[in-house]
Amino acid sequence: MSKSIVSENTYEADLRLLQIELVKLQRHTIQKGKRLLVILEGRDTAGKDGSIKSITEHLSPRDSRIVALNKPSLREEGEWYFQRYVAELPTAGEFVLFNRSWYNRAGVEKVMGFCTDEQYKQFMATVNEFESLLVGSDIQLIKYYLDISKDEQAARLKDRAKDPLKQWKISPIDQKAQKMWNEYSVARDKMLKHTNSTQAPWTVIIANDKKLAHLNMIADLLSRVDYPDKNKKLLKIDPQIVLSWPANSKKLPKLSK
Repeated sequence: MSKSIVSENTYEADLRLLQIELVKLQRHTIQKGKRLLVILEGRDTAGKDGSIKSITEHLSPRDSRIVALNKPSLREEGEWYFQRYVAELPTAGEFVLFNRSWYNRAGVEKVMGFCTDEQYKQFMATVNEFESLLVGSDIQLIKYYLDISKDEQAARLKDRAKDPLKQWKISPIDQKAQKMWNEYSVARDKMLKHTNSTQAPWTVIIANDKKLAHLNMIADLLSRVDYPDKNKKLLKIDPQIVLSWPANSKKLPKLSK
């Protein structure tokens, strides 16, 4: 894995200041009965778990939730596709983070053949309308896609296989991530292109450096949400790491040769 250009001491100090801002944000969310939903999608090993931990580490567990749904049950397979996700949406005063989401259908399900072409097309044709309904119901929806280079993914998969504390992360799907790199790239590009809307735009995080990815994503998140006493001087965002879509689409990791 690539070594971070940020020292551990600097990272911890900067992260602490940003986490204090997150606590301010949560206090305001609770007091005003706001509903905040953050979606994290991305390539395998891109760092979704670590990013979510850096956000929620000091938040109230009563007022924040992490949603990471398993594969649907037989009953859920017969339901409206969005139904099981609707049950996990934030209530008043709650901050919810989805570690993968309904976008499974546009990513892993499409690439691995876990859904039919018709199911995929129906999803792509209806997801923007679904998200418009959420935003119209006063849910603030923020969508992030974490991306890394193919070489960095290979290094992280190798590290994961050797680390006994990361054995739970290994899955047959992860093992095919490198072989199907191009297929995932094509699915990513189609997803970002067709599901980027004015109400619910995508933001891409280049996450080859985990520490920089954490700091920049939190700063970007804080910049998008209103709350009192915001320390705007802390919200430094590197445009090489945080990419607005589609303006910076050419900076995404490409198909392998």
